[in-house]
Amino acid sequence: MSVRNIGLLPQVSLVHFVSHLHIMVLPALLPILPAFFGVGFIELGLALSVFNIVSALVQAPLGFAVDHYGAKRVLMAGLVLGSSCFLALAIVPSYLSLLIAMGLAGVANGVYHPADYSLLSKGIAPDRIGRAFSIHTFSGFLGAAIAPVLLLGIATLVNPQMAFIAAAAIGFATAGSLLIPGSGIARAIPARVTVSPDKPLAKSRRLSIFTPMIGVLTLLFVLLSLSTSAIEKFSVAAFVQGNVVSLPWANTALTAFLFASAFGVLSGGVLADRTKRHGLVAAVAFGLAGVLTTIVALSSLDQLALAVMLGAIGFLTGVIAPSRDMLVRAAAPVGSEGKAFGIVSTGFNIGGAIGPLMFGWMLDNGHPNAIFWASATFMGLTVILTLLQEWHLAKTRPRLAGLTQTS
Repeated sequence: MSVRNIGLLPQVSLVHFVSHLHIMVLPALLPILPAFFGVGFIELGLALSVFNIVSALVQAPLGFAVDHYGAKRVLMAGLVLGSSCFLALAIVPSYLSLLIAMGLAGVANGVYHPADYSLLSKGIAPDRIGRAFSIHTFSGFLGAAIAPVLLLGIATLVNPQMAFIAAAAIGFATAGSLLIPGSGIARAIPARVTVSPDKPLAKSRRLSIFTPMIGVLTLLFVLLSLSTSAIEKFSVAAFVQGNVVSLPWANTALTAFLFASAFGVLSGGVLADRTKRHGLVAAVAFGLAGVLTTIVALSSLDQLALAVMLGAIGFLTGVIAPSRDMLVRAAAPVGSEGKAFGIVSTGFNIGGAIGPLMFGWMLDNGHPNAIFWASATFMGLTVILTLLQEWHLAKTRPRLAGLTQTS
């Protein structure tokens, strides 16, 4: 297959790979950054919070921009901006530069979910959408999994600046790939800008996206973010500070978690296409993950057992991702997929803003094990919310089916 014939799903998945790689730049380098910037973990947590607060503020407006101007333009802008932030940080490595760069990278991060999911929802056949979501999410998880190995390896062998340059170079190369003539995203038709003469109707359509279901899903995304970010971003520092394992083994355990998450997504994609009980799938998988996380918090596992345990947790948290995306797609009004995913994805950023400050405080005050207790607690709350949501949907499905039969 020539590069001119690259399909929509591979290109969107590559973009998602880069987005998660960029999200993980700071967490991947977290163990060595206190010495590099001369700050503590809570200051680094503040930088992560800035990233997520900005993303939370811009993600919904960017979802509207995607539906209004077209996903390709918005994606290009996000990739170039995010890559430029890490390049600038390599050139001017100071804590003030870090805060500014993470703020602007937060703007770039707000692009990906609304643009990606809008393209997939409009360009993939309905009977393949669950697997398409799983492949897209798999590529993002894969980017996150590669980040610690790639970036921490470069920083250790050369210096942290070179790790920032590598992250920027990958982003710029991906932005260039979107310009390949005849490729999937290049063939995507930009949204046509129309002005409705019926202003009350237009206002009604704008407001219809803010439904109770969208609100519940946003809260679900907050809890998911708090549950997994504790492990993704702070487990290595927690293991090393608590003298549980050495830095190489701590990084191995995190890598196992991230890679297993990616492959769990693929399994979850098969489930998502075979069931309508997406909330139940999420609840069971996350409940098991919470049990295993509690075991990590309670037990003194050896190095290999710890890596295996984190791998199992990662697989289970990955399984729920396609079902999560199917729930959002089902709640989104037709033609407003970008808006819906933009709004709901702010939940990730809200959790991402709260979590780093909380988890950084735990580490700075000598409570590394609290990272895993917090993760398990948030997993339990996620299970409760998804079961309540599934109970509500189980009550409404028969009523909707009855309405369909009588209409």
